[in-house]
Amino acid sequence: MSSESDGALAEVAAQIAKLEELVRVLLSGARKDLSPSFERIDIRPILLKEIPHYQMLSNDGRQTITKNYLPGELKIDELLQQGYANILVEHLAGSIAIQFTKKDKVIVHRDIGINTPELTHDRVKERLLKSSDPFLIEVGISDSNGIVKPSRQDKYKQVEEFLRLLWPTLNSAIDAGHIEKPSQERPLKIVDLGSGSAYLTFAAHQFLTSKNIPIQVVGIDNRSEFREKNSEIAKKLGISKTIQFKVETISDTTETSADVAIALHACDTATDDAIAWAVKSKAKLLLIAPCCHHDLQSQIKDSPEPWSLLTKHGLIKERLSDLLTDALRAQILKLLGYRVEVIEFIGGEHTPRNLMIRAVLTGVKSDATEAKKYRELVAMWKVSPSLSKKLAAEMEYSSDK
Repeated sequence: MSSESDGALAEVAAQIAKLEELVRVLLSGARKDLSPSFERIDIRPILLKEIPHYQMLSNDGRQTITKNYLPGELKIDELLQQGYANILVEHLAGSIAIQFTKKDKVIVHRDIGINTPELTHDRVKERLLKSSDPFLIEVGISDSNGIVKPSRQDKYKQVEEFLRLLWPTLNSAIDAGHIEKPSQERPLKIVDLGSGSAYLTFAAHQFLTSKNIPIQVVGIDNRSEFREKNSEIAKKLGISKTIQFKVETISDTTETSADVAIALHACDTATDDAIAWAVKSKAKLLLIAPCCHHDLQSQIKDSPEPWSLLTKHGLIKERLSDLLTDALRAQILKLLGYRVEVIEFIGGEHTPRNLMIRAVLTGVKSDATEAKKYRELVAMWKVSPSLSKKLAAEMEYSSDK
């Protein structure tokens, strides 16, 4: 680490240690070749029984953990050394911001101003999308009074969880420079591949609009009835200029670019179509929740020993094929320059699957051993994943670099 970055980190550490002057701290993004414990950490001063504490909210992209620390208990230096790419410290008289570029150069910005801390401890957990949002009423999740219908609680929870996965990941990608900061001239473009009833398409639009993020959302589905229904809802909500729906297949869509690609519970190899389109279109953030998996299940004939103990049972073979399919999908994305996580996500009403592949395009070339592991796994099982065929040219180019 350079003396310049050492000095900058020492400066913010000293400022954070002055709890009586602190307003808030934000740590996000990841420096080159480093993996912080959380996607985002927020720290602020609070009063517990009139005693000053640090309150730290740590988000791993799926959930937020809250802990309170007395002065001296919070290990500030350890947090700063984990490798966060973006560090912001606001204090009573201004702020200090540190950014590490893709080449690990450090940029320090200092500002002068007056900031006021919020010291209350108890804060009501807010829903990211209020149940009274007009979209939720229009699609039938909430009643006319803005109260979630008992029969639609699961769908509302799915909407909330999706937004909780999207929001910190999107922020981190923007902070790290993987996604250009949205503007009116260049809004954030989201493409939902296989949008169907478009619950989550509308949810992303409404939530990000509430955060004052300029956006353009496109829903793709091959069923015309969904375009008609969803376009009518958009018209009623007065948002037709920033959200539209097309009757197209994923593999033949006329859309050619996206910042964020979503594919939630697209059936079987339609998920591969969505991932392939996202990669070819250079989408920066992928949120992919697979549905049924038949491709590899039908290919597995002679299992490598001793795996026949599992594959001789139809149900276990099916579940093993699901895991193998998604593991290979994740590895292919990694080989093509994405940082990939496989996380839990609430299943849809038509599928019990509760897995999501979340990937951010960093452009970092994977180690040669990762390609070797991929080749060994497909050779062992004698399978040819649909996604590898759809991205054959990209994978060949990547291996030649």
